[in-house]
Amino acid sequence: MKTNSSYFLQSFLILVLATVFFLGLKQFLPKKIFSEKAGSTKNVLIDSMLLDAFDAEPDLVEKIMTKDDSLAKQPIVFEENDGIKFPEEKFENYKGNQYLIPFFEQLYQLETNKKGKVRIAYFGDSMTDGDMIVQDFRTYFQEKFGGQGVGFVAITSESAASRSSVQHEFSGNWKTQSYLNVKYPQRSFGVNGHVFFANDTAHSAWVKYKAGRSRYNTQLDNPTLFYGSGKNKTGRISYVLGKDTIRKTLMPNKILNTLSLSNAPIKQFKANFSKADSIPIYGFNFDDGVGVHVDNFSQRGNSGIPISKFDVATMKAFQNELQYNLIILHYGTNVLNYGTKDYTWYDRSMTKTINRLKECFPGVSILVVSTADKSSKYDLEMKTDSAVVPLTLSQKRYALKTQSSYINLYTLMGGDGSMVKWTEEEPALANKDYTHFNFRGAKKIAKIIYDQLDEGYQQYKVLRKNKKVIPPKKKSLIDTIFSKTETPEPHE
Repeated sequence: MKTNSSYFLQSFLILVLATVFFLGLKQFLPKKIFSEKAGSTKNVLIDSMLLDAFDAEPDLVEKIMTKDDSLAKQPIVFEENDGIKFPEEKFENYKGNQYLIPFFEQLYQLETNKKGKVRIAYFGDSMTDGDMIVQDFRTYFQEKFGGQGVGFVAITSESAASRSSVQHEFSGNWKTQSYLNVKYPQRSFGVNGHVFFANDTAHSAWVKYKAGRSRYNTQLDNPTLFYGSGKNKTGRISYVLGKDTIRKTLMPNKILNTLSLSNAPIKQFKANFSKADSIPIYGFNFDDGVGVHVDNFSQRGNSGIPISKFDVATMKAFQNELQYNLIILHYGTNVLNYGTKDYTWYDRSMTKTINRLKECFPGVSILVVSTADKSSKYDLEMKTDSAVVPLTLSQKRYALKTQSSYINLYTLMGGDGSMVKWTEEEPALANKDYTHFNFRGAKKIAKIIYDQLDEGYQQYKVLRKNKKVIPPKKKSLIDTIFSKTETPEPHE
């Protein structure tokens, strides 16, 4: 009995000492338990251009930061575009709908005349993986303006298994180069930031697509292959439609080439590529040619900076075929992990990126969607990461400087502490990493983004209706007399 008592007393003393030691040590522990520095994980892709931008010259960053501080102090007054000017804004609540006027006008023509089409390129990171957010965003537009199809789909995808808007399978012998980890590709990247090669001479490479299950993508409309130029003239593609096996030769003569597989919508197909080595393959496009189409160009680990490596001539060729009206840049998740609250280096890099996009896609409107809220652990409690607000301000600055529209997703989802609420409410809207949304949350985020665009569009229609029409200048009496007495010069 004495032995048991001594063991109990010993255990109790150890527990007391451990508690005292922890309380004494707690004051020296960092408030944030998890490190802000980016760690290397085997399954996480590293954006090398982001690392280069982070190591920017300090003096240059300081100059840019000083210059950009003035943006927040001045009212934002827009220049009139085709007789339309949105009201001036403050930096705090900047939206920049003035810069979406070409996009709004195309929507207006589609809505009123029921003709033409509108196309949106949605670039993102893991937030849009598996067509998350984008598939619902696409649906909202197609419900209102029409359109069928999932748009452009790459040859391979790391998120193919989790995507429901299109079923996507492919062989394992494709050689892939991505703008995330290759600065100088063997051939120019496609509009999705990838280029693929069927270089396996022993076995043919293949890809298979099957229509999804949602309302506006139950078939594959106008399946069209996009591929680049090459010296190889023997490449072939074969696929089965119904009971027929169709074989076609690839003709890689131009910087960008297309090959239509069927004029009628189909449910599924499997394409085999043979003797196609060295020909750059980009992907397939599926749309019905009317209404609104939204392409999802997601890439895990992407900061957005690699887009600056796009080849201008190749992108202009894509634009000639696909005719984008709006480009959305939805980044930030992978930029929050670099142990800093000064994002002027990111501001500078993304300004260059957007300027490159304007070279590649002249006249196309650009929308910057900010990072969402993200939670980290401070003093054993999950709270909004201290880097979130500084990053959103940086994103707003480069949107304003490049005359791009802006959506503050962090504010619209609830601001400080909102990711904790989204994660812990029932049913949950976000995953337990306190960073990514689940399918319910992604649909809600898609609606938030769509609603701000639609709000701007409705405002545009009012401004368009009330815009001042400048009458033609009346001719004076002297001008009238001279115009009547003018005699044409004799022909030789």
